[in-house]
Parts: sequence; structure tokens; C-alpha cells
Amino acid sequence: MTWPRLLDLFCGAGGAAMGYHRAGFDVVGVDNRPQPRYPFEFHQGDVITAYGGIQGWIDYLGHRRPFDAIHASPPCQAFTQMSARWRGKGTKADIHPDLLTPTLAILRTLGLPYIVENVQGAKAHMRATLVLHGGMFRLGVHRPRLFEANVLILAVRTPQTLSPLGVYGAKPDGHTTYRYRNNGNYKGKSLIRTAKSVEEAREAMGIDWMTWDEIREAIPPAYTEYIGVQLLEHLKERAT
Repeated sequence: MTWPRLLDLFCGAGGAAMGYHRAGFDVVGVDNRPQPRYPFEFHQGDVITAYGGIQGWIDYLGHRRPFDAIHASPPCQAFTQMSARWRGKGTKADIHPDLLTPTLAILRTLGLPYIVENVQGAKAHMRATLVLHGGMFRLGVHRPRLFEANVLILAVRTPQTLSPLGVYGAKPDGHTTYRYRNNGNYKGKSLIRTAKSVEEAREAMGIDWMTWDEIREAIPPAYTEYIGVQLLEHLKERAT
């Protein structure tokens, strides 16, 4: 049986890819950095500029077998809530490029089913149709993420993870810090502990192959497995 083919842009080490694979997709990843632990077919290059951009990647990698859908996870550093309070102050938070906006502008015109993921701080830049968090999948992290899709993906309301683990920072040292809401303001803050080890982070995220630097930038595969099951149903209906 031939599985539907999905192009995974800004793929990182494959958190999203693994979820789509588990749902039943043949996944091909693209990222501008080497990804030696990406679990599927991988191509290194700049998503926006190499091969003429996203359409070029689609043509280049899909010339023998076209893609049925696209997922994109543009870097989120320009929108993370943890750095929001430092933006506009001449700090490192001001130099992160916005790759989300050009990615969405292109995908919205292609006609292929697409899913674009990013952090909650990117809400003003997206037409978000879905929010997923760790509590929906009984994970040890909260890790809410926005998704814009041009196909209907439904989600149920479920409680958030109690005492979620933080998977971020330079190293897994178990330190405690405050999680800020409301775009980085101090109101609504809550104490959160980061992972003490890579192993603890892997268990909380449902990922068993990544290093610390990889997993702190990943999304849990459970998110895209959930999306992928519904996306497959859409593709089946589209084909009939």
C-alpha cells in the first residue's frame, strides 16, 4: 500500500514528522541545518530561498511522486512569550527573523492541504483554527501550540496538564522559573520546573530519540498524529 506523501518544512529533528508517520503518511523533511537524527527522508537547504522557495522544493522533491499535503513549523523565536518582554529593547529578542509570515503567504496560494504550527505569541500573524496542548494527550508538558490549516481539524476540550514540566533552556538542570502569560506580562504567572535530564524530557514529550537541543525546539508527535488521522480522512474524501 502506498501511503500519502507529506512535505515537512522546517522539520527539525522530526517531532511533527513522527506523528504524521504514525498516522499513516510517508514524510519527507527539509531544514537548513543538519538533522542526523531525523527519522525519515531528509534534505538540507533553506526552505524560503533554496530551489526557488517552497514551490521549488515541492517540484524538486515531488517530481516523481507528488505531495498530498504540507506541514510547516517555522522557527518560533520571533514570537515566544518568554522573550516578549525583551522585544523592542535592542536585545537578542529583536534579531530573530519572521519566517512564519512568508511561509503562510505562500502556502495559502498553493491549493495543497497544509498545516502550519507555531507558538501562542504568533496568534496575530496566523489564522489559527486549532490549539493543542499536552493535557489533551496525557503528556507531562503543557506546550500549547497554534495550528493554521486549510482543512477542518477538530479538537475536544480537555484539562491542562497538572504541574507540567518545562522543556526549554540551555540545559536540563531542573531549575524553577515562572511561566508568563499575556504576552510576557507578569500577571498570571505560574511556577514551572524544567526537566532534570534529557530522559525526563523525552518521557514528558513522548519522544525517545532527540538530544536536549533538539527536543527543546520540538512539538510532541501526539499532536500531529492526532491531526494526521483527520487529514487522512480529508484526503480520502477529496479523492472520491
